Amino acid sequence: MLTARKRVTALAAAALSGALLLTSCGDSDSGSSEDGKTLRLWHYEAPNSAMGQAWNEAIEEFKAKHPGVKVEFEAKGFEQIQKTAPMVLNSSDAPDVMEYNKGNATAGLLSKQGLLTDLTSEATTRGWDKKLSAGVRTTSQYDAQGVMGSGKWYGVPNYAEYTMVFYNKDLFAKYRIPEPKTFDDLTSAMDVFVRNKVTPLANGGAEYPAHQYLYQLALSKADRSWVNAYQLYKGKPDFHDAAWTYGAETFADWVQKGYIGKDSTSTKAEQAGVSFIQGKAPIFFSGSWWYGRFVDEAKFDWGTTLWPDSPLTLGSGGNLWVVPKGAKNKKLAYDFIDITMSKKIQNLLGNKGGVPVAADPSAITDPRSKELIANFNTVSQRDGLAFYPDWPAPGYYDVLVSETQKLITGGEKPDGYLDALQEAYDKDAPKR
Repeated sequence: MLTARKRVTALAAAALSGALLLTSCGDSDSGSSEDGKTLRLWHYEAPNSAMGQAWNEAIEEFKAKHPGVKVEFEAKGFEQIQKTAPMVLNSSDAPDVMEYNKGNATAGLLSKQGLLTDLTSEATTRGWDKKLSAGVRTTSQYDAQGVMGSGKWYGVPNYAEYTMVFYNKDLFAKYRIPEPKTFDDLTSAMDVFVRNKVTPLANGGAEYPAHQYLYQLALSKADRSWVNAYQLYKGKPDFHDAAWTYGAETFADWVQKGYIGKDSTSTKAEQAGVSFIQGKAPIFFSGSWWYGRFVDEAKFDWGTTLWPDSPLTLGSGGNLWVVPKGAKNKKLAYDFIDITMSKKIQNLLGNKGGVPVAADPSAITDPRSKELIANFNTVSQRDGLAFYPDWPAPGYYDVLVSETQKLITGGEKPDGYLDALQEAYDKDAPKR
């Protein structure tokens, strides 16, 4: 995510940054430096997102089970944590538990640097390992080189995420466009919008949305071995192969056709999402992390579909709860993580528009949430989660953003774009 997720967090940071949720009392702990009296917690979910609502309820559960413990919650921005985590976690300011981005370039890098606590014993003792499917569990474990998929547990995802096409049913109806079922349907719909002077795709060229469009186009021509070579270093990626070439050339073509606005180079993910919420953009390809917010804020009829005619899409287990190596109250952190994995919190997450990993299916009653989870199950069952394009190497996110901006402006051609990606990947990805 970076996955995916510069996301929705600007609002959360603005609304809550620096806020403290204070409770009262204590639990015993095992570490000599722990006092068992305070839990310091950071996360970056918008307060009206499914995860934000679920974590707030988890805090209330924690308070009830730990009378006397003070909970200090600080809402952070995704960018803020992404850029400062190595420095903060190597200082006395580290929280006890925090949400952090998963993948080799993020959680993997911190684990390799010795900044995260090994959670393997807690994961097995508390049964977290049994609650997570193999695909979701991939991003929890990292080897000595910081490569995901095996080794020790350094994080726990208590939700899953995947990308989809969000579309404004009211705008589709206004222009008498059929709802998209195939890739041809999608491109035909965008042609109609362009003819009516409507830019079809909400895009954020300054953050993750732009390169996720391009990665999804490449995935539509790829297979699992292609993903494993790129993400897990099981082979040498060729950025001029058929999949990458199709992704870059089609993305550049979409800019020329007006599907993607040339003025979106400086647009952030938050602005892209808001343009969909406001009914300005009829289509937005992004992740399930937006789902609860769209339910809450969009005042029109909207629907979703998996990216048509592609077995693969961006997705994984959700961002991780990690416990910094220097955390002062680790047992309290483990207790909080355990609460977020409970049926009560998982069911709430599911009914608020998230993708839970350990919910009771019969407890999910909201129709939209049922559809969201059913589509995730479809992707998961066909082994279709292909992670995120920035994961393979530290700093790769910034390369993807800057190079994709050049494609939007026309400052770079597809061949040059792919050359730049290959060069950065070969330079910074771990050698296997």
